[in-house]
Amino acid sequence: MKLFYALCLIFLLPFCGIAQVKNHSFKLEKSEFLLDGKPYHIISGEIHPARIPAEYWRHRIQMAKAMGCNTIAAYIFWNYHETEPGVFDFETGNRNIARFIRIVQEEGMWLLFRPGPYVCAEWDFGGLPSYLLSIPDIKVRCMDPRYTEAVERYIKALAPVVKDFQVTKGGPVVMVQVENEYGSYGNDRTYMKWVQDEWKENGIEVPFYTADGATAPMLEAGTLPGAAIGLDPGAKAEHFAETTKVNPNVPSFCSELYPGWLTHWGEKWQHPDTAVLLRDVKWLMDSKKSLNFYVIHGGTNFGYWAGANAFAPDQYQPDVTSYDYDAPINEMGQATPKYYALRNLLAKYLPANQQLPSVPAPMPVIEIPEIALTKSASVWDNLPVAIQTPQPKPMEMFGQKGGFILYRTQLIGQKKGKLRITELHDYATVFVDGKYVGKIDRSKVENSIELPASASANPQLDILVEGMGRINFAEYMIDRKGITDRVSLNGMTLMDWQVFTLPFDEAYVQKLKFASTEATRPGAFFKGEFNLANVGDTYLDVSLWEKGVVWVNGHNLGRYWNIGPQKQLYCPAPFLKKGKNEIVIFDLHQLVPKPVKGVKSIE
Repeated sequence: MKLFYALCLIFLLPFCGIAQVKNHSFKLEKSEFLLDGKPYHIISGEIHPARIPAEYWRHRIQMAKAMGCNTIAAYIFWNYHETEPGVFDFETGNRNIARFIRIVQEEGMWLLFRPGPYVCAEWDFGGLPSYLLSIPDIKVRCMDPRYTEAVERYIKALAPVVKDFQVTKGGPVVMVQVENEYGSYGNDRTYMKWVQDEWKENGIEVPFYTADGATAPMLEAGTLPGAAIGLDPGAKAEHFAETTKVNPNVPSFCSELYPGWLTHWGEKWQHPDTAVLLRDVKWLMDSKKSLNFYVIHGGTNFGYWAGANAFAPDQYQPDVTSYDYDAPINEMGQATPKYYALRNLLAKYLPANQQLPSVPAPMPVIEIPEIALTKSASVWDNLPVAIQTPQPKPMEMFGQKGGFILYRTQLIGQKKGKLRITELHDYATVFVDGKYVGKIDRSKVENSIELPASASANPQLDILVEGMGRINFAEYMIDRKGITDRVSLNGMTLMDWQVFTLPFDEAYVQKLKFASTEATRPGAFFKGEFNLANVGDTYLDVSLWEKGVVWVNGHNLGRYWNIGPQKQLYCPAPFLKKGKNEIVIFDLHQLVPKPVKGVKSIE
């Protein structure tokens, strides 16, 4: 009887409108990739589901296809999905990885899956969860058992989500990357092999690849036997010659070709030479080398997810909120001149009987007249219960992922003079008896400030610290936030502190008590309302503000800072609604709210 039903199902499927799944094969040959036994030239565009509203995933994938791509590459950010140790979310909003993969397949594209556990990507802590940093002596990206236990938990949670989407099971996933640019960080090849084996043991059977810089030391430390070799970047014959020395029996490809570049706060926007990019793409296409544009569309570091760089112990370079990256598809999803130049070039390599699909229409864009912010709330009136501690500790030790944290103590003995914060991470505003003294900025290698005399017998010292992006690349990745060592005044270590955790998450902002009174002390929230007849994408212009965070209808748009270059924050249409909308701004310095308006482009 079971056989009868099975045969009926096979014959009836074509007439029932039910898609038949076709399994494929994807293999590594000596110098090329084979899809169903035929050479496959990967032309990939990278996008990151976490940086793009889920409502726009399909549009961005269609844009990549219309530029000439046949494949999508996607980083998965571990810390975006494991919200607490052992608590995973792969289903809600733009955390719905299965939905993203289905859209890739529905649009006729293949997928390079890049799950980490470490990814870099200018993302906070390179995608590693901040709870790891609550372990004082943790070592990451190696065989430290505290770290590998967490990685194993992540792989066991993610593998069931993706394994049925492998090409061998009728899905679009053709390859899975093991770790990321490991040769730029360490040389624990046992760890690299262990990560690969964990994926295999949890059902991943498609080929693997690694990605590293095109140098002998990086490739020796970062590659794996039998895995394809990705180059970040690889656009010259000598780059690929290095991979042949490491392993001549697997294909190599340009796993990250950079059409743009990242930008830090205080820099000018990065605009690499398009002529060089077109030259590199032409060489790769003529040489039949597979490639991945990193990134074809960057999106946005909403919330507190932007990362940072540091290449010296005292260096700190936090990334801006926008991840436009000067990519071919800009932050709003619009085609740029670079996009059309690449599209025209790639079109020349199509078979004679094929042409690229039309470029999808851009999303609607709106302007918003000036918004008045008429209510305020002070952080000082909205403090949680204090936590007592002998000396300051970083926010991770209190289970806090990001945002701000306040440290308070009474000055006994030394009461004025040079206040020094050892290992401030990252930006502090300092107050004595409620009066603003000044700021200390890690990115400017500042660590001290002069405290004035006070009339109080034992003045109250408040240090409000903003934790900006955790370092996401190279050797200084252990980057806890807040005050990570100690505070001294004229050489005397200050003791007996109260700590107030201030994650400034959606729940915190919703509970704020706003009033029509003016702010009297730096560290204030401001609220306003505005009405919309129609919604569309916009940039909220906060160029008149100093330093802080913006929320629209509860959505955290990210950080702004008047040092630039970014002074407009992307607000996508899905964050807005017809009728009444609410905006909340927290500014570390301003006492008087300034107008905000919606504009159609970023400066």
